[in-house]
Amino acid sequence: MYETLCLSALPEGESAYVTQVRAGPAMDRRLIDLGLVRGTRVTCVLKSPAGDPCAYLIRGALIALRRADADGVALERQVQETPAPAVAT
Repeated sequence: MYETLCLSALPEGESAYVTQVRAGPAMDRRLIDLGLVRGTRVTCVLKSPAGDPCAYLIRGALIALRRADADGVALERQVQETPAPAVAT
């Protein structure tokens, strides 16, 4: 099962894959130049105490992005399903 979320919602220490960049023409170009293209793995390395900006590991580089910019990046990650508990009969 897959979960869709925006980059700003990615919890610290977790990774996901870029599915779409939609932050406006100028910001789209900048984010794509930083390596945020479809299929790129992104890891949230650090969130500031106030939550803005956050540091992300993107293609081997540590990049800090403001929440407003990170909101324009759609991600997808695999969610592990927990098995249902066994019922005693």
